[in-house]
Amino acid sequence: MSLSAAPLLELDRISLSFKGVKAITDISFAVARGEICALIGPNGAGKSSLLNVINGVYQAQQGRVCFDGEVRRHMRPHHAAERGIARTFQNIALFKGMTVLDNVLTGRNLKRRSSWIEQALGIGRAHREDDVQRRRAEEVIAFLNIQAWRQSPVGTLPYGLQKRVELARALAAEPKLLLLDEPMAGMNASEKKEMSRFIVEINREFGTTVVLIEHDIGVVMGISSHVVVLDYGRKIGDGPPDEVRANPEVIAAYLGTRH
Repeated sequence: MSLSAAPLLELDRISLSFKGVKAITDISFAVARGEICALIGPNGAGKSSLLNVINGVYQAQQGRVCFDGEVRRHMRPHHAAERGIARTFQNIALFKGMTVLDNVLTGRNLKRRSSWIEQALGIGRAHREDDVQRRRAEEVIAFLNIQAWRQSPVGTLPYGLQKRVELARALAAEPKLLLLDEPMAGMNASEKKEMSRFIVEINREFGTTVVLIEHDIGVVMGISSHVVVLDYGRKIGDGPPDEVRANPEVIAAYLGTRH
């Protein structure tokens, strides 16, 4: 995929603390439009906290974020979603008693233009919108090859399929930026291979920019065009996969020779 010169996401000197304890210190990097950027690092390095800053779950004490040309100090999750940022979580956050289809449809909520009264009564724009939103949800379900479970309650599905449903819900929002927090955690080798393929296809087919956290270095090096490495809340590597893999500080952090 060809990348635009203007970054979609830029982080400028982001710092985050919890009760005086530094979680992230002076982090800066840019994510180009259309790339897959991996955030890697040992446990506790600050990776999930950084994703939470990007989509507004956490508010950084210092620094600023520029997303799609808009510079801000703080942004709430709802605003981030409206601007085109979608997210999956380390721990699956689905409605377990609802079907796969209904879960994916929740990802279309911000695409609705009808009022809550129209939706509650099924009148006006709501009826027409229902057909559009269902069609789009079904397209995403087909794309991720989960049609066979579309009417199954999510809580009855195996873990790997639940992770795919969560990805489907995020993709249904048609995001410009897709944040994936350990999308392959707990998966076996074949499930990881399948999820990796879906992430690459999402990037290729829809042009969606992806930032993901992943601990499997083989996966990271196989699907990413850009890797950012954190350790103890600081950035110690930033560049193409081969360059980062050869970085002595990165090697030391992963092999434990610095600790």
